[in-house]
Amino acid sequence: MLRLLPPLLARLARAQPRAQPRAPVRRLRRGGGPAAAGGGQEEERFVFLEYEPDPAEAAAAPLREPEPLREPEPLREPEPLREPEPLRGPKPLREPEPLPEPRREREPRRERRARGAAAGIPGTPDPSVPPSGVSCSGCGAELQCADGGAPGFVPAEKYRSLASDGAAGLRGAVCQRCWALAHHGRALRLQLPPDEHRRVVSEALRRPPRHGRGPLLLYVLDVLELPDPVLPQVPALLGPGVPASGVLVVGNKVDLLPADAPGHLGRLRRRVAEACARAGLAGAALVDIRLVSAKTGFGMEGLVSRLQRSWKCAGDVYLLGATNSGKSTLFNTLLRSDYCKSRAPDIVDRATVSPWPGTTLNLLKFPIINPTCDRIFRRQERLKEEATKTEDELSSEEQKYLNHLKKQGYLVGRVGRTFQQQKASPVVDFDPDMLSYSIDEDPKHTPKKRVEREEFTHNEVKDARWCFDTPGIVKEDCVLNLLTEKEVKLVLPTVAIVPRTFILKPGTALFLAALGRIDYLQGEKSAWFSVVASNLLPVHITTLSKADAIYEKHAGHELLKVPIGGEERMKAFPPLVPQDITLKGIGTTEAVADIKLSSAGWVAVTAHAEEELLLRAYTPKGTTLVVREPPLLPYISSIRGSRIAGTAAYRTKKPPSLVENLKTTGSR
Repeated sequence: MLRLLPPLLARLARAQPRAQPRAPVRRLRRGGGPAAAGGGQEEERFVFLEYEPDPAEAAAAPLREPEPLREPEPLREPEPLREPEPLRGPKPLREPEPLPEPRREREPRRERRARGAAAGIPGTPDPSVPPSGVSCSGCGAELQCADGGAPGFVPAEKYRSLASDGAAGLRGAVCQRCWALAHHGRALRLQLPPDEHRRVVSEALRRPPRHGRGPLLLYVLDVLELPDPVLPQVPALLGPGVPASGVLVVGNKVDLLPADAPGHLGRLRRRVAEACARAGLAGAALVDIRLVSAKTGFGMEGLVSRLQRSWKCAGDVYLLGATNSGKSTLFNTLLRSDYCKSRAPDIVDRATVSPWPGTTLNLLKFPIINPTCDRIFRRQERLKEEATKTEDELSSEEQKYLNHLKKQGYLVGRVGRTFQQQKASPVVDFDPDMLSYSIDEDPKHTPKKRVEREEFTHNEVKDARWCFDTPGIVKEDCVLNLLTEKEVKLVLPTVAIVPRTFILKPGTALFLAALGRIDYLQGEKSAWFSVVASNLLPVHITTLSKADAIYEKHAGHELLKVPIGGEERMKAFPPLVPQDITLKGIGTTEAVADIKLSSAGWVAVTAHAEEELLLRAYTPKGTTLVVREPPLLPYISSIRGSRIAGTAAYRTKKPPSLVENLKTTGSR
């Protein structure tokens, strides 16, 4: 019977029709993963057919005889049950295996720079090496590697590498301090005498007159610091032994202040003229007053035209001013203008610019171009042509640069160059033999050739007049002298200031970080307080009963932000000292006075007409508090939005920027 079973099964299989094999279906979802609950995602069906043999191949293949069925194996007897094992104690817990270390992500560039600055700047001095006699191209100090705390220090190993080619290798190099300022934003402390900056300036001004005429002094004044604390010292610098021909006052950083009303620049110029008169600069000694922005270029073309028209090339020019007034920025802008020789920007390095006070330590200079009649005519033609252009007619790169400057300041200018040195096309030194090598040797890399630095010829500088950048005169009783590098960056405004206006009732207090405080003690009505300071400094409003507790709790922490460092930082920081102020309002649209909290900023006070206010202002001990009457921006309270419900603050409002020397269209 078992022998007949396989043939019967084979006949039955041939008698039934062959069924087509069903192709499997693979479903993929468009989300890259399983479908969400609810089946809301679409599906795509991809059918992959299996291989089917050709009918001719299937017919030609011989049929295999089916294998005979095997005899069933006999059943095994069940194994006897084992005796249960005795209960054992619990197994000791294994120590958890250590988790794999997470993948280390690459630090952001800003954090790496901050960590490198915090770790310190390495450098080894070598007292046996004499000074180089070459000045740092960033700050003007003499390069040396003998004393790490003195100006111009370069680590000994770097100094020897540069000095291997003699003085030519050191030209264009910067000291360790300028390198740290440029790359890490860190100011290395130097061992300088207190009056070192003043001594350098005084010696420079007392040099014998060159070319038969004394120098012209460009005093750079920060309009945010009016009244300027160093301006009254200028007549003392211009003593009997100083052969100066006059002073041209340059009011810098006007781009940071918003236009509170039409004609605000004329009002600012009058405030600068009043400050010069109080300092004793008037008459023939005061050549002119110009308002510029050395950073955005506003007013710079007019300053260059004024210098070339009146001063021409009669003598040298010295840039003077207090620390952080923008002298080095002005020096760099003049270096890229028509005021210097055409080859000077390719030879003279830019000065180091930093918010840290006293960046420049010695004299930096560039040669002044001789403004001949032909050059002045060509320059005027260029300015006329540029004044006919609209912003839409500029190239994409110029528009991008202007948009960047508009974010930086309210007033923007374009500084161009009429006289440019034509550069020769570079010649590529190609040696095809250096690219050929046998299979048994490695390719050789040619050492980089040292680029020869351009130098002025003797004829270019023998009768040249020079523009000098001098060290800044340190401001006494200034809050910046009490701050660290990180705190100075927060306090000094570098972009357009957006005014913040608050309406306060009697019995309230206003904090400007932990650097200043104003209490509204007495008054019948509310008054408006407009803060003009760095946008990074916080403003906090509270009641008089809570003001002392808030200062004790939050000074040095995030709420008041500056100073930074918590309780330990505040132990070394001087306490706030009060000063009572009485003001009388002149109207709800015009401020009566500015309360200047040293260099941290000021608060413009606007009150009802004939309303008497009793205020108490605080600044750190050892700093100067100034009540400025009349205010610098009397209509500043009008630059505000709507009142924020439930608070004393108004919404901020930023006026549009203005581009100088461009034709405006009707849509603008």
